[in-house]
Amino acid sequence: MDITEEEMKRFSSIAVCWLILSLFPLAAAGTEIYKINLKKEIGSTTWRYVRQGMAEAQARGAGCVVLHMNTYGGTVVHADSIRTLLLNAPLPVYAFIDNNAASAGALIAIACDSIYMRPGASIGAATVVNQTGDAAPDKYQSYMRAIIRSTAETHGQDTTVTPAGDTLLSWRRDPLIAEAMVDEQIEIPHLSEAGKVLTLTAREAVQNGYCEAIVHHVGEIADRLGYTDYVIEEYRPRLFDEVAGFLTNPALQALLVMIIIGGIWFELQTPGVGFPLAAALIAALIYFTPLYIEGFAAGWEILLFILGVILLVLEFLVIPGFGVAGISGALLLLAALILALIGNIDFDFTPVAPLDASRSILTVLTGAILGFAALLLLARKIGTKGPFYQLALHQTQEPDEGFVGVPGELHSQVGREGITATVLHPSGKVHIDGQDYDAIALYSTFIEKGTPVRVVRTENAQLYVTPIQPQP
Repeated sequence: MDITEEEMKRFSSIAVCWLILSLFPLAAAGTEIYKINLKKEIGSTTWRYVRQGMAEAQARGAGCVVLHMNTYGGTVVHADSIRTLLLNAPLPVYAFIDNNAASAGALIAIACDSIYMRPGASIGAATVVNQTGDAAPDKYQSYMRAIIRSTAETHGQDTTVTPAGDTLLSWRRDPLIAEAMVDEQIEIPHLSEAGKVLTLTAREAVQNGYCEAIVHHVGEIADRLGYTDYVIEEYRPRLFDEVAGFLTNPALQALLVMIIIGGIWFELQTPGVGFPLAAALIAALIYFTPLYIEGFAAGWEILLFILGVILLVLEFLVIPGFGVAGISGALLLLAALILALIGNIDFDFTPVAPLDASRSILTVLTGAILGFAALLLLARKIGTKGPFYQLALHQTQEPDEGFVGVPGELHSQVGREGITATVLHPSGKVHIDGQDYDAIALYSTFIEKGTPVRVVRTENAQLYVTPIQPQP
């Protein structure tokens, strides 16, 4: 079969094109718009979504980020963290309010460079409330008023020159409107009545500079931004993100600290039980693991925690003294728990914001205080109905039934002299006439091994002794 010159040229062109495409793959089509969904309560999990999503968008070279929002709010501390991240983001960030941006969600939306809302959506109602839904004390409202007002102010002012030549400055987002979303006492004519917290509809938000346009989907936002050739990529959380977000919740972390401290203390007071120590170890593992994976808890901080536990054990079970090991161990333990929550780099605390540091200290101290309170409660519950009911003795042994509380030979030891077979701290053993007895130092914190002692009295199957010669 003969091949014409024209067919030969066409074949050559196709071959050249195929070679070029195989050697130089096509670049990604258009600008990438990276979408992060905020469609649940604002908390540790959503904070992780935004932090991870923003880092991924920057790594992919995205042109902008869109927060697809539908939330009724959440914790102020996590909303403030997200707000700070957005205000300092290297990429432009746009909010698409798909129905609701209430409370903490309103603060996050106002931090974005532009706000777009679906028809029927709303933004506002940012009053701080407690767990029961009642308004929190004014000191919390004052803080929220300040941060939402300052967030609105970060978007700056527009300059307008009137026909008369006067220069007028107007806020792009009026801080008073933002503050009225928190404070029900602020009145704005034709918009907010005194006694009611402000919530804006989509149309009201457009009229007052809190929404650039009413749109139906993210694609409309891209069109309005002038993107003619774009792709929309979405941040998809992994299972680890969900688990890590839950485990790094401050309330859970405070509970874990309570279990760690309470478990260690209870085990030291009742050595051999095992359950308190196991609970403390499991709680410590849950506490440190996500923080270590995230890069917050460094290896030396975990070693600091282990060293603190070792010093506490030595203080209670081995080393007699004035509590130096115990105090040092407690301080190291608390320091390790606090340092694991903040983003310090070794001993450089420059990257740590004061708010993050104070938040970490408050979380750990709250857990520690609750732990000691629980210990006091459990101490009273021993011997009654409660979780440690089985650790106590509940059956009495009466003398008329043939039981003797203290062996008779112990009473004969009163007034006799011996030598300490172990350190009394304050309990231990003494050696009298070739036999060892359980003994307690009566008037001192401890008595060294090998010290001559005299039995003063006997009680609860133990001898109470004092040194024959005062210890140096």
